[in-house]
Amino acid sequence: MRMKQLFLLTAGLAGTVVMCSAIGLSTVQAAQAPPFNLRVQPLVSPALESGSSLPQMSVSSRGVLLSWVERTGAKATLKFAERTPSGWSPVQTVATGDNWFINWADVPSVVRLADGTLAAHWLQKSGAGTYAYDVMLSYSADGGRTWATPFSPHNDGTKTEHGFASLFAMPGGGLGLVWLDGRAMAKPAVGGAAMAGMDHDGGDMSVRFASFDEQWTQTADALIDARVCECCPTTATVTSDGVLTAFRNRSDDETRDIFVARLDKGKWTEPKAAHADEWRIDACPVNGPALSSRGRDVVIAWFTGKGNQNHAFAAFSKDAGRTFGAPIALDDAKTLGRVDVEMLADGSAIATWIESASSGAQLRARRVEASGRRSVPVTITEMSASRSSGYPRMALSGQELVFAWTEVAPGSPAGSGSTMRVRTAAASVPQR
Repeated sequence: MRMKQLFLLTAGLAGTVVMCSAIGLSTVQAAQAPPFNLRVQPLVSPALESGSSLPQMSVSSRGVLLSWVERTGAKATLKFAERTPSGWSPVQTVATGDNWFINWADVPSVVRLADGTLAAHWLQKSGAGTYAYDVMLSYSADGGRTWATPFSPHNDGTKTEHGFASLFAMPGGGLGLVWLDGRAMAKPAVGGAAMAGMDHDGGDMSVRFASFDEQWTQTADALIDARVCECCPTTATVTSDGVLTAFRNRSDDETRDIFVARLDKGKWTEPKAAHADEWRIDACPVNGPALSSRGRDVVIAWFTGKGNQNHAFAAFSKDAGRTFGAPIALDDAKTLGRVDVEMLADGSAIATWIESASSGAQLRARRVEASGRRSVPVTITEMSASRSSGYPRMALSGQELVFAWTEVAPGSPAGSGSTMRVRTAAASVPQR
């Protein structure tokens, strides 16, 4: 299928900030909205023309690394390529298996650590239960030619959900990750001899943290929050003050707002809301936050559906995530969420989200500032509104923004892997 047309929207569009009144925010005047001359150009994707999905991107000193999953029947393969001045590098394979857990929102990844080592994660079934699967890790010290025997960061032994992992380079070296951990959702099997898989019908999901040093000895295994939303992706960023993570919390009264926690002197701070949306919903919306940072400057983006008004927001922090300013609306009418965000060198940020449109859905981007100013939006591509289209991704390296998303053939059955393919595009950060 030919890539859908990418195009530029400039100052001719209305720039009024439409705030979610249910959250009690003010409105920024249209005159404050500058144009956003983001000229997006399609890139030839390194992924297969069919059967590829679940894009994820990370950034190191070498640039942007794109990973994705290719499926053939029951077999799944995690692959990656890196962005170079001449295009994507040759595709390399991390791992393959016929017992992986594949989910549109719970995405494998590959990251490059400070010493050049590659680290990767994917999800592997651990039992017969729908949500019985483990986070599996591996690493490569030779550029991806060979990979270490896979291992897991958790050792609870329960056949429950372990996923939605966010990997990052630890300050000082090594690997860190946060993930959703369902060990408290387990129950004894018949006879009490073992632990059986659960389908989100009891117990609490938690967020946990683990770290490994440069010799791959595990150096931490800690609880961050004991009760969180069951299947919203996590996110993490490394500030000059240390690691900051964000996730969707779950209170006793089913309020499911976005919370943050900081790794301070080896211990996690008490999680607290980035903003009190007070969205009460007795279900998981499968819509996680995004973080980005430069030094102590942090930006967070998230989705909320309070009052059945689906909106996406961003907010800024000047103190490494200890406090956040007022939310700034990202969407113009209504959104599916699935946000991403990148902090820019001038203190502003570029955020992406999926806008609900009459024709289906559109991946959009705009610049936002801590003052509340926001640019007019740019449409990156049209998208399927189905879950099969997954989470679009954005990454910033130098002055280049790279976008990746899953294109779904029109009329495709939900979850039909052969009708999906990963697409990529790029743009230079526009000067103001």
